[in-house]
Amino acid sequence: MTAPRRALIVIDAQQEYFNGLLPIQHPDRNESIARIRAAIDAAEQSGTPIVLVQHELPEEAPVFAAHSATWQNHPEIAACEERASKRIRKQFSSVFADTDLEAWLREQGVDTITIVGYMTNNCVLASAAAAEPLGFSVEILSDATGTIDLVNDAGSASARQVYDTLMALLHSNWAAVADTDAWLAALGAGEALAGGDLVTSAARGREGR
Repeated sequence: MTAPRRALIVIDAQQEYFNGLLPIQHPDRNESIARIRAAIDAAEQSGTPIVLVQHELPEEAPVFAAHSATWQNHPEIAACEERASKRIRKQFSSVFADTDLEAWLREQGVDTITIVGYMTNNCVLASAAAAEPLGFSVEILSDATGTIDLVNDAGSASARQVYDTLMALLHSNWAAVADTDAWLAALGAGEALAGGDLVTSAARGREGR
């Protein structure tokens, strides 16, 4: 099997998810940011391109207001900004929407994107889905992302419910989901993470396991 040509995509590891209006609830945000930093350090050591993405809205916006305190990257990530291969600012959920990321990845010969960051239920999900028609393989590091509690007119779900559901959903079709330690081992071995598929996931679901 040909070794994957990876890029690590760090999505919105910003203070909004720590000190702002959207604090990550599950997994523990301090643990997830540590895993994100571990992935960055390993990618740098292996020569894997690193893309830092920041969500940016107008200065009057209630969240991610441009250049505000909560727009800034978390200090663990901000410390890596100068060493990033590329930095992107986005306005939509997908990292590909109205950005030059796709073209840049192709210039770098990347065929696999490893996604870490926030939120699993928004930008991570949207980016993984958007990668499919572009032909990129996707890896998601389960302990390097996070979700929030949701309540709206359609219903409610705890952050844990959202997280568990999305990990199973993503691994069933759009991504290979694994924890950071498994990814570090695969990175060191030059191997791809094993993904799931919808048919097998459905069959196991019918069997109740």
